[in-house]
Parts: sequence; C-alpha cells; structure tokens
Amino acid sequence: MSMATRTDTRSSAPHIADSHDLIRVHGARVNNLKDISVEIPKRRLTVFTGVSGSGKSSLVFGTIAAESQRMINETYSAFVQGFMPTLARPEVDVLEGLTTAIIVDQERMGSNPRSTVGTATDANAMLRILFSRLGQPHIGSPNAYSFNVPSVKASGAITVERGAGKTKTERATFTRLGGMCPRCEGMGAVTDFDLSALYDDGLSLNEGALTIPGYSTDGWYGRIYRGCGFFDPDKPIRKYTRKELHDLLYKEPTKIKVEGINLTYEGLIPKIQKSMLSKDVDALQPHIRAFVERAVTFSTCPECDGTRLGKEARSSKIKGKNIADVCSMQISDLAVWVRSLDEPSVAPLLTGLQHLLDSFAEIGLGYLSLDRPAGTLSGGEAQRTKMIRHLGSSLTDVTYVFDEPTIGLHPHDIARMNDLLLQLRDKGNTVLVVEHKPEAIAIADHVVDLGPRAGTEGGEVVFEGTVEGLRASGTLTGRHLDDRASVKPSVRTPSGVLEVRGAGTHNLQDVDVDIPLGVLVVLTGVAGSGKSSLIDGSVSGRDGVVSVDQGAIKGSRRSNPATYTGLLDPIRKAFAKNNGVKPALFSANSEGACPACNGAGVIYTDLGVMATVESTCEDCEGRRFQAEVLEYTFGGRSIADVLAMPVAEAEEFFGAGEARIPAAHKILQRLADVGLGYVTLGQPLTTLSGGERQRLKLATRMAEKGGVYVLDEPTTGLHLADVEQLLGLLDRLVDSGKSVIVIEHHQAVMAHADWIIDLGPGAGHDGGRIVFEGTPADLVTTRSTLTGEHLAAYVGARPGPSRTP
Repeated sequence: MSMATRTDTRSSAPHIADSHDLIRVHGARVNNLKDISVEIPKRRLTVFTGVSGSGKSSLVFGTIAAESQRMINETYSAFVQGFMPTLARPEVDVLEGLTTAIIVDQERMGSNPRSTVGTATDANAMLRILFSRLGQPHIGSPNAYSFNVPSVKASGAITVERGAGKTKTERATFTRLGGMCPRCEGMGAVTDFDLSALYDDGLSLNEGALTIPGYSTDGWYGRIYRGCGFFDPDKPIRKYTRKELHDLLYKEPTKIKVEGINLTYEGLIPKIQKSMLSKDVDALQPHIRAFVERAVTFSTCPECDGTRLGKEARSSKIKGKNIADVCSMQISDLAVWVRSLDEPSVAPLLTGLQHLLDSFAEIGLGYLSLDRPAGTLSGGEAQRTKMIRHLGSSLTDVTYVFDEPTIGLHPHDIARMNDLLLQLRDKGNTVLVVEHKPEAIAIADHVVDLGPRAGTEGGEVVFEGTVEGLRASGTLTGRHLDDRASVKPSVRTPSGVLEVRGAGTHNLQDVDVDIPLGVLVVLTGVAGSGKSSLIDGSVSGRDGVVSVDQGAIKGSRRSNPATYTGLLDPIRKAFAKNNGVKPALFSANSEGACPACNGAGVIYTDLGVMATVESTCEDCEGRRFQAEVLEYTFGGRSIADVLAMPVAEAEEFFGAGEARIPAAHKILQRLADVGLGYVTLGQPLTTLSGGERQRLKLATRMAEKGGVYVLDEPTTGLHLADVEQLLGLLDRLVDSGKSVIVIEHHQAVMAHADWIIDLGPGAGHDGGRIVFEGTPADLVTTRSTLTGEHLAAYVGARPGPSRTP
C-alpha cells in the first residue's frame, strides 16, 4: 500500500491569497450617503454607530449586503434568476473584497397563522421523525405528525402492466395519513360567523344586502352573487328557502357564467375563510380587520383542543407524551426531556435536536414553546430565532450582518448576546453590527461612526477606528458613549391607579398589581418575564388606552410621512382653496400625478432576467407632479417644494404668516417632538429606519384621544443622544395630564421613571411574578432584583446589600 508524501508548503513569505483582508467601499451614495469611502477589516467584529437616520443601514444593508446578495444571484442561470427578486446595483463606485453576506435583521417572521417557532426552525421536523421512529403505537411516516398535512383517501381504477404489451385494469384504494385535525384544518381554532354582520336580511341583493367589505352591489363580487342564478336577487334574504340560503352561504365551488364570463361561484362563508381568515388578523387592512372582529368568533377547536393535530397523531406517544405535549413544553424543559431519551437507533437525530434546543436556551429564548405562533414574536425574538440556525453552522469566511441584535434584551442578557457575536467572529467570519447600546459597542474590534447628524445632515463617516479612539474622538457618539443618567431626586404623585387582578396571560402567575396613573411608569424585567403579556392581556384593550407597539408600518414606496400622518390632507385643501382648483390635483397618487411616471418620480425599466433599472423621470425630474400643478403655489411654495421640506422647516413655514395652517402645524409639532425634525415630508416610508418608523407611529397615535399611553420599547433604534429628547417627550405627555406606561430595558428610561414595576425573576415559567414595585431610588438602594443590580451599576451607586435570591 503506497502512501502519499506530504511536503510543507508553508514559507516565511505571506501567500498572495492572504492579502485580501479588507472589504473596500469607495464612493457610496445610497439614500443619504455622501460619496463615502470606508475599509472594513475581515474576520473581525465591526460596529456601525451614529444617530438614527445617519446612514448606517444604507451603508451596511443597502450597499455591502445588497451587493453581495446581487452578485450571488447572478451566479444562477438566467432561467433561475427569472424566479428570483431583481436587485439593482447599489450606487457605489467600487466594492472590493466582498464575501457571502448572511443578513439577520429585525423583520417579523411572517404572519402566516400556520407558522410556529417549531416550523420556522428545524425543531418540528426533527420531532416528527423522532415520533415516527419511536412513537407507540406506530402510525406512519413523519407526515402523520404534521398539522399542515391533511389525510387523503382515494380509490379508482389503475392499469397494471403484465408482460410484453399486456395490461390489466384493477381497482385500488390509496390512503395517506396526515396529522391535520379535520375539524379546524390544522389551525387549532374554529370560527363561528355572526350572519347579521354579513348581510341585512330585510334587503335583497339588488338593494345592497351584503355588508362585507368589497362586496358592494356595483363591485365585482356583488355582480357575481346577483347574477349567479341560484336565487332571486330582488327577493329579501329573510324570504329565502333553506336551499337558497345554503347556496348563498355555503355552496361548494361551482362553475358558472356571469355577464358572459366563465368563473367559479362559492358561498360567502368559504369565500371569507379563504380571502380573510387564511391570514393573520393583525396583518389585515384596518377596515377588513374591524369587519372580521365584528363578524367572526374564534374559539378553541373542540376536537383537537387547540393542538391542531388529528386523533391518530395525538394517540402516538413516547414516554407518555405525544408530539403536541412536547411542543407545548417550555423549550428549556423540552431539552431536559430529550436528554432523558436513550435510543441508539436515533442517536444522531437526538444529538442534533439537543444541540438545537440548547441553542434556544443559549440565545435567551428557552422560555418559548415550539407551538408559539411565529407572528406573535417580537422583533428581537424573531431576530434571535433566525440567529439559531447560524450558531452551529460549519460555514466560515462569511459576512454576518446584524441589525441591533440587543433589541428587546435586558442588560443581563446583552452579555450573552455579545458572547454569541464573538463566537461567530472567532470561527473566522466577518461580523458587521448596526448598534446603539454602549455595552454592545464595547466589544467591537473596529468602529465606523456615521453622522454628524441625521438625514441630509448625515451620510458622512465621522470616525473610523477602535472603541477607545471613538471615546476620545469628540463625535456625537463618542461624547455620549459614557453617558449615565441619575435617579430623579423627586417623583410625581399618582392621581389614581389602574387595577389589574388575576392576570394569567401566557406565563403570568395570577398577578395582582395597581399601576399608578398620572405618572411615568416603567415595566422592566428580563426578556420573557411577562411584561408584554401583562400589558396586552390586561391593559391594552381598555377604554382610553392608546397602545403603540413595535408592529411594522404598512406602506409602499408611494407612502411618506405626509400621507401616513394625515398631514397632506389640510395642506392639499389649503393649496386648492388658495388657487381655486380641486384638492385631488395636489396628490401624486391622483389627478396631479405626472403621466410619464404615474406620480412615482422614477421610471422602472424591466430588463427581463436582468436587474430592473430605476431612473429618475425626465418629464417631472423626480418631483412626481404635472408641470401645471407645480405652477400653483401657497405661501410662495409649490406642492413639490413643500414635500421636499424637512419637518423642522415645514413646522416653521405652516406655523405663522400667510402659509399658516393650524391643523398641519399641530401634526408637524408632534413629528418634531418625537425627534423626526430632519425627515422630509415626501420621503418614501420604505427608506425610513426601524426606529424612525416607530417614532412616526408614535407621533400619529399621540393625536388619538386617550388618557393612558402604552409604549413598547420606544428607545428601539434611538441613538444615545436622542434618548434625552424621548425622555423630554414622555415628561411633556405626563405633565399634560396623561398617564404613560413604558415597557423598557434602557437604564436611562428606568432612572427617569416615577414608578417601576419589575417582573421576573426569570423568563417563561421562572417569571410571571411581580418582584418589585416602587421608585427607581428604592430599586437602586435594595438591589433586590437583576434589574436593580444593573440599574445601580448604570447610575454609579455604591454597592449596597447583596441581592436576595
């Protein structure tokens, strides 16, 4: 047997392949970036800092990650590219040294009601294989345990080949067992319809009996139901026979011809179930959501008891537990259960499942259960769930891009997140992190600070170097890096209390608490301790409570701050009145739109399988309006000039003089109050950062009449320098007679509170209890909880008594 000889190829001279140790960006001009150039070291952890809107995301996501993804897509055949999203090349002169980019952002994990934490990761797939091998009684393949696979039965004639050219027809029956509960179709809930919300039974269809959104008499659906021929459209619905009413409400899909067009008719209820109830209710448009909440009652499926599974899947067990039982367990408990299984035949599967479940605990999500709907996860939880698949990855030399990975994390959990980021770096990967928290900035090998301000006043690199260099640099971030808040010397006196009794939502353990009114109350506690459960389950639904959560703003490229806040309405009316024309002329989505680009300001050229090219419209020069419309002015400015104004300038313009519009000025004041003075009125919503969108939502909701405001982590995406402005806004709200309840992890907000309610002591079933109620000063003095320890360290208090367990 010959043996290959191996010579040592290493020499003292460095190999040319090792010289590519930088990602070089030259002349980046995406969004507000001002022709900037940076060099980012590979296989290091680089943190990008700067105020919200300074251009961090434009550089990291819009330039580096976008170009990496575009170049990977171009390696596929033209045929495959035709099925992929088309990505335009970012506006940049040179991009060198790119590696494959893996983006872990804050996007919610989708609102498909069939998606759970288990299906979004590989945990459910592994458990299904495990039960198909070890479950007793044995019922079939892994599909027999999936609530997304229905059982199928079929019978009929099949042709069997017998020898050369001989065939025989035989009758055969085919059965495939799926795990879906047939009653609720794997949703875990059944729906009951209030028929009086679907139609007015005193009217006929021709008189407009249907009261479902989109089903008006003149609309397409209305014409289908009136012309189907199954019932008389002139007869009031209360006079229908039983068969006619069944055809209107429940008829199976049937081919018909209406007005010469072939189409499929279906009863109202299956139609609504497919078009409205197949989506997450919270993701529906507001008027449709209001209809669904009015017309449909959701209740736990009586057949599967909410487990989504058929009786066969529920009957198969391992150690006395079926797959629904293990999916409902807290993940940290499930990891212990999996370790107790000792079966050599599935040893590799058990090892993989253990590693996956341990990763959940490692990343601080051990308090979740696998049956938790994916749409109910917060932005931070969704981001950490996506991180799990990368922790055990054997890939190296890739670029991981994170968007504020510490969002939603208690100061206690941030150290754990830092360790995970360093683990990824130490495996030989490049880690790029957009971040505001000083604790996360501190671990950086390299820092890129953008600024000096936001919007048009930002987009420049104001510092590149080490964390120590940033501290001494004198930039806005450098100056605020060591900021520490002090506990307020005196707190406000409550005007009353909001009583919560016996709260048991999710992991809350029969909580009784009095939330003070007329003051600034901060709810704290580690991630998963029950803060959101307390607010969502016991506070948000009450009269007079205005809740501003972290849900994404719905809006297309045509939406902007002026349209979203309703600011454009009074401005359009003022322009119309001043010039004696219709308000619709001053809308880029209506009569005033430039005909060449339909009011978009840009023209998209589709080049088939190549990237879609976006070019500024030559007719309107990107101003979105017809030339005649721009001749109409108000206060000496055209509508395009107004939309190009930053909020601060517009506030001044509409606040006094001949251009004074009180209704517009009030909205602009709220936008300035939340720190959006630099955003232009016509900036597309799609270009706003996550923090900017939440503050835009806050400014809009502040107009609603309500005595209690509930804010869910309003410091998300806020620079250290902007937190002070947010605290000023919260103070103004309280001083105007409102009650403000804030769910928050930022110590500066905790220190500024009048009253703190701390939940814990841990997450999941280790939390759900009130562990402290009182003033920040008391919490710092006693240090009786994890939050107390971290707050005391933040405000620089001297060590007090040790924490009681």
